[in-house]
Amino acid sequence: MTPQQLSSYLSRLVTQDVRLSLMLWGPPGVGKSSIVAQTAREQGLEFIDVRLSQLAPTDLRGLPVAENGVSSWYPPEFLPTQGRGILFLDELNMAPPTMQGVAQQLILDRKVGSYSVPQGWFIWAAGNRKEDRASVFDMPTPLANRFIHLSVESDLESFKGYALERGISERILAFLSFRPTLLHKLETREHAWPSPRSWEMASSLLSAGLDLEAAVGAGAASEYRAFVELYARLPDLTPILEGQGDSLEFPREPSVRYATTIGLAVRANTANEGYHAFRWMVDRAGAEWVQLFVGDVLNQMRAKGQMGLLADLAVKDSRLQGYLQKLRELVKG
Repeated sequence: MTPQQLSSYLSRLVTQDVRLSLMLWGPPGVGKSSIVAQTAREQGLEFIDVRLSQLAPTDLRGLPVAENGVSSWYPPEFLPTQGRGILFLDELNMAPPTMQGVAQQLILDRKVGSYSVPQGWFIWAAGNRKEDRASVFDMPTPLANRFIHLSVESDLESFKGYALERGISERILAFLSFRPTLLHKLETREHAWPSPRSWEMASSLLSAGLDLEAAVGAGAASEYRAFVELYARLPDLTPILEGQGDSLEFPREPSVRYATTIGLAVRANTANEGYHAFRWMVDRAGAEWVQLFVGDVLNQMRAKGQMGLLADLAVKDSRLQGYLQKLRELVKG
């Protein structure tokens, strides 16, 4: 499933109080941990991220302490004792079999040693797949059979929605719309390669005036730099956002078309600006470009709390009637 679909699924588990143990599978850098953490924030839950591959069995079971001739297990301080939240066991299948055995008791019985997981806590886990060349161990079948299993793959639309909220570079979004296969491309022979996580790091490097090759690798960085050279042809978008773009035409060069479409969506800070850009795109661009723009500008408006205002403006414009149903669906969503 896509990251957006996974986010909705996890939220449903929480709102319906389905406290089944959950295992998330996916390639490195796709955002598994981030999606779980975001779900916890949105649902008002505590979040404890435990990296099992970095622990020894006694770190999870606790230390034995003699009391009146009997050993008691003192649990670690990072395990929850009250409240509601998500106990997230990350890198589960990177942990050696002995560690997975201890985790198995926690997952199956919601207890380990003398410790019991509080009633209001969900136990979710995540791991990488063997085909991702990650250093993973086989999961014992009794443990696997106690999980519900979900797989997540990278998805450009999900990433753009996330990126607009996080302020990731507009040029990166335009480039990935132009070259979507570079959103996630595992290069096992390289130290750096493109993934949703590394593109977010690349945006931070660009903000600091640094080259992004260290984050996404030489190949992706080279293509990005070539794209940016064409990006310099981008027309001034301010008149369009202000409703004064009647004299401007939609560019002919494909890469500049992507840059213009994404640029208008990202730079629309208000419903009025989004509406002016929307109308300009409908008047001058083909249907496929308008569809690309609509998805991005609605993500932007949602992030800024302007979605309803944009819909109200669009309803009054006969030229936008063909897109109103999609607007209504996304406003409700």
